Amino acid sequence: MSIPFRQAVRMGTYLAKNKLKGRDKFPLIVELEPLFACNLSCPGCGKIQHPTEVLRRRVSVEDAVAAVEECGAPMVSIAGGEPLLHPDIEAMVAALVARKRFVYLCTNGALLRRKLDLFRPSAYFSFAVHIDGLRERHDEAVDRVGVFDEAVAAIREAKARGFRVTTNTTFFNTDTPRTVRDVLDFLNDDLRVDAMMISPAYAYSKAPDQEHFLPTEQTTALFRDAFAGGRRKRWRLNHSPLFLDFLEGKKDFACTPWGIPSYSVFGWQRPCYLMSDGYTSTYQELLDTTDWESYGRGKDPRCANCMAHCGYEPSAVVATMGSLRESIRAALAR
Repeated sequence: MSIPFRQAVRMGTYLAKNKLKGRDKFPLIVELEPLFACNLSCPGCGKIQHPTEVLRRRVSVEDAVAAVEECGAPMVSIAGGEPLLHPDIEAMVAALVARKRFVYLCTNGALLRRKLDLFRPSAYFSFAVHIDGLRERHDEAVDRVGVFDEAVAAIREAKARGFRVTTNTTFFNTDTPRTVRDVLDFLNDDLRVDAMMISPAYAYSKAPDQEHFLPTEQTTALFRDAFAGGRRKRWRLNHSPLFLDFLEGKKDFACTPWGIPSYSVFGWQRPCYLMSDGYTSTYQELLDTTDWESYGRGKDPRCANCMAHCGYEPSAVVATMGSLRESIRAALAR
């Protein structure tokens, strides 16, 4: 089961309540970036290109909790940067877990083993370790030899200590259906992680590497071929079936960036985690002052090749809730 039963019930109840209240915009997950600093310099990342004075800034535990409570999302993805560099990361996680938010702490894994003692296993807490391919491909993606082996060792130790561990894998135009299958088979069958998230790389304008991002046609061909033969059914993928259909080009959705809003050292980021068209001090201001209809493929040129989960997974989830057939399909897929 890729999504724990408790979390699935909580999310289903949350979605139903918002639908009954007639809300057309509400958050599913908060993308919380308590810092942009990182211990790696991945060439495909546009988050570490901020000036030094910005990289030194940190979101306080109090501000992080206030932001999550303000928007009301039941899930929190703590990203960055590398969150394990934050001096109060354990207090931040503990405060959110105490409020029964489902917390995913995203990490490249390089520091995880030495930081494990700071955390306690919980039904509300998961590590989300970035694994962007097997050893050679992953180390190339993060521009440092040895990171794959360290991340794998950290995953094994975290699971041995009783933590829930998921993974996040980004694919580039250098990937093939074989490399997709190889890494997912390894994570699913060898490491036996609890769930896996996948995403085509988004073309960050500030990323050092501008040559290896996937256009939409190549994305759908890649996943369609990788998933051929029903392979995706046996992988513990942390996505709705409709989002996987979207990656294969079987479905199309409008972007709903309000579904996974981003909060960082700058405040609430407009319109999403991947683009920064200004910031607001409150979540309500973000909702009220952002021209949501201007974003998405076919609207903003920057969105032309985006098929990332932060814009399209919420669309798939809302579509699932609106269909009895898809709701049953999603329940069976867990």
